[in-house]
Amino acid sequence: MYVSAAETSLRDRVATMYNKVGTVENGERVEVLEKQRRFLRVRTDKGQEGWIEERSLVPQDVYDGFQKLAQDNASTPVQARGATRAELNMHLTPSRDGDHLYQLKDGEKVDILRRATAPKTAPKPAKPAATAPTKPGSTQKKTPAASGQKSATSPSAPATKAPAATTASSGATTPASTEPPPPPPVMEDWYLVRNSSGQAGWVLLRMIDLDVPVDVAQYAEGQRIIAYFVLNTVDEDGKQIPQYLMLLNEPKDGLVWDYNQIRIFTRNRAKHRYETAYRERDLQGYLPVKTGHQVFDKEGDLPTFTIRKKNDQGQIVEVTYKLNGPIVRRVLTPEEEAAEKQKHDAALAARMEQIKARRAQNPSQAPAHKHKKH
Repeated sequence: MYVSAAETSLRDRVATMYNKVGTVENGERVEVLEKQRRFLRVRTDKGQEGWIEERSLVPQDVYDGFQKLAQDNASTPVQARGATRAELNMHLTPSRDGDHLYQLKDGEKVDILRRATAPKTAPKPAKPAATAPTKPGSTQKKTPAASGQKSATSPSAPATKAPAATTASSGATTPASTEPPPPPPVMEDWYLVRNSSGQAGWVLLRMIDLDVPVDVAQYAEGQRIIAYFVLNTVDEDGKQIPQYLMLLNEPKDGLVWDYNQIRIFTRNRAKHRYETAYRERDLQGYLPVKTGHQVFDKEGDLPTFTIRKKNDQGQIVEVTYKLNGPIVRRVLTPEEEAAEKQKHDAALAARMEQIKARRAQNPSQAPAHKHKKH
């Protein structure tokens, strides 16, 4: 088994009074030798033996799950960097009830890889409608109206019938439900993070502070910064100043998409400040985002970034952009370039046909040919 507590002691006996015979730390592997009530006697890799509470350990399958989570996301590009607000458990799944093994210290630096949203509490199964038990041969108790007793309502008030729901197919009526519909679950956002040791796990998004520079973060305009990237750097008075891509979303948990706005901040070196070079809103974007460089003929080597967003047909597609100075433009795929060329050629051919038709209708407007003098 593996130690899930931050640090705990090994006891020499299971009793209120005991001697400390060793210490185990978070993530350490132990061999289980014996069990007694809620305690296990274990042996560490260093050969120390002692008793430890079972709740401070997790089994092999949980450890294997964390190993697989780290391996599956080993090549996932870092979406942002941040620091924890407090000591945090790293969960195997984005859930408060999910298994946890590794722990993060207060202020520990982490890489952010993905985002997810999940209910704050697990939904409870619906309870069946309770019915009063009846004994064999017993008769059901009559209601006051049926037994001739006085009603609790005023005798002068007119009798009213409870509304009934009518089915459209048969016209049969069923009593209207008096139970209100259950409220929607409260949702929470989670980050998949990786620490400096390469361990990965899910933590609450609100417990991570992104390391976004204040000069750029001040332009968030009340939106939540989900991720940020350095696209390139420019020289300003001998210093290399980064230029950023920022992903933003509405400041609330539970949204299906990861971000709904992207902004590019380039550096105005003359005025020593950041300015918005490009903004795209009202999109449904999904992590991860990839950044890189690409050579574009006469433009040379330019920084690029690729986002994943939902198109008008409801499909998630990848779209690539390039940054040339303060100008951001789409990078067309080979298929899009071929379609654009075909569209351009068709438009040019149609234009030439219009010119020919106009000349045929008005021969006098045809351009006169100049004759060379001999």
